[in-house]
Amino acid sequence: MEREDRDKIYSKRVRAGKRTYFFDVRSTRSSDYYLTITESRRFQKDGGFVFEKSKMFVYKEDFNKFLDALQETVEHIKSELMPDYDFDQFKNEETSNNAEALDDDYASGGSDLKWD
Repeated sequence: MEREDRDKIYSKRVRAGKRTYFFDVRSTRSSDYYLTITESRRFQKDGGFVFEKSKMFVYKEDFNKFLDALQETVEHIKSELMPDYDFDQFKNEETSNNAEALDDDYASGGSDLKWD
């Protein structure tokens, strides 16, 4: 079994237009856990589609600081920078996208994605 399959404990996919975000819980050899956040972007190249990915690792000792900073930053954008913007306008779109996202090919590696 590949290490990639062995250490993945939980995966959540969020589709967002040409981007897809993956939130994966993984384990270390010593049964410790960490979070990987991957952004996958689709674009055309040479007549086909390719996917470019960026990955970030968040370790357990940083979870609270990371979450606090993320929440504070998003709240700053919503309340200070864009107070009149309707962020809830995308909720219906998210609901329909989640129904389509039930097959987990991207997260499980079962697709024919090409990573550059």
